[in-house]
Amino acid sequence: MDKVYEFQKKNKDRFLNELLEILKIPSISADSNYSKEIIKCANAISDNCVLSGLDNVEICSTNGNPIVYGEKIIAKDLPTVLVYGHYDVQPPDPLNLWENDPFQPIIKKNNIHPEGAIFARGSADDKGQIFMHLKALESLIKTSSLPCNVKLLIEGEEEIGSPNLGEFIKNNKDKFSCDVILVSDTHLFSLKVPTITTGLRGLCYLEVEIQGADRDLHSGLYGGAVPNPIYILSKMIASLIDSEGKITIPGFYDQVDELSNKDREELNKIPFDEEIFKNSIGIKGLDGEKGYNTLERTSIRPTLDINGIWGGYTGEGAKTIIPSKAYAKISMRLVPNQDPDKISQLFIQHLKKIAPPNVTVNVTSFQGGKAYVLPSEHIGYKAAKKAMEKGFNLETLPYRTGGSIPIISLMEDVLKVKSVLLGFGLDTDAIHSPNEHYGIFNFYKGIEVIPYFYKYYQQMKKDKSHG
Repeated sequence: MDKVYEFQKKNKDRFLNELLEILKIPSISADSNYSKEIIKCANAISDNCVLSGLDNVEICSTNGNPIVYGEKIIAKDLPTVLVYGHYDVQPPDPLNLWENDPFQPIIKKNNIHPEGAIFARGSADDKGQIFMHLKALESLIKTSSLPCNVKLLIEGEEEIGSPNLGEFIKNNKDKFSCDVILVSDTHLFSLKVPTITTGLRGLCYLEVEIQGADRDLHSGLYGGAVPNPIYILSKMIASLIDSEGKITIPGFYDQVDELSNKDREELNKIPFDEEIFKNSIGIKGLDGEKGYNTLERTSIRPTLDINGIWGGYTGEGAKTIIPSKAYAKISMRLVPNQDPDKISQLFIQHLKKIAPPNVTVNVTSFQGGKAYVLPSEHIGYKAAKKAMEKGFNLETLPYRTGGSIPIISLMEDVLKVKSVLLGFGLDTDAIHSPNEHYGIFNFYKGIEVIPYFYKYYQQMKKDKSHG
């Protein structure tokens, strides 16, 4: 691997400058006003795939944003790795909280990133991380060192729930056939404790509407005699979690996969510090389900959260009304064996049951996905662990995180292979928030480590077939 590393050192400045150009494109998938920028970014990613030495590079149309595909097939008897990532980004709002233009990347040093970090929307999620793969592949291909077949799938709708990717994969299973999927859309526990994400929670997302009267009413003429949807919705929401942090929806926990004591001990090898956790987000105390610590609550336990609540008059000054409607957005993070469709139905049934008869309840379901687990005995995990330990010269631990990437479980269902979640970001990178950033050290470390994954994965697959 010496010539691969020498190639990386020689071209590291170019690698960084190319990433900075990609970060200047506001490829916001949630806002249709940026559709031209989405196309521009897809073309830029495609150009970089060609530059990296991939073959059969194409921009694939979907019913939404395009998918970039490329491949390097060396030999049919070699294992094939499918690399997945996304080029779309979250909206940058609120803009007034950014210290720089979110689409004019700058490099600044701080305590966590003494070598500097790139401040820009998409730097960590996921342009910076998918770009590591392109540059790692370029290093391998240009030095004739690639030990596996590789396919690349980079989509433009991950931040809006990948509404078209699932159908596209189902219709092109042969195109994406592989032995394992490699994804860098997660983070490390820390630079001193490198980790591989072995679990993601699933997701349900719903919007609730409570309807009272057929119009807003004068609170003096009608107050005290008619239902107030905001008050009713608030009471209903407050009843969804009991005093011990348990979710009160009947049947919610029926399919929950309870971890064994051994697995909980393995999880808690992560040196999690609750004081650091509290200080990092500016709170004085923690909350959650009784019987579990904070690390467990944020990784292996299901949750219910209110993401937004509104209704009535919220403008300047006073307007004395009883609103006709109240709304809330509610998400539930799920654990293995919980089906998002079933949980959504249980939620809707329960909400309608506890609602008083003088209001109407309407619920809209949005994106959802199943939880995901990568067993520690999987060859992909073993190869990733060995690669990380080679790159960091530190023991690498398995790490379950509380986030969701719904497409991961869908790809497993369709392609019948596991995904290795080899992320290099940090949870302090402020993804989805103002001042998102990605460490330059992390960027280069990813480019260094990824080639070792290919090397060790090919070796382990070969040893297994001969064994």
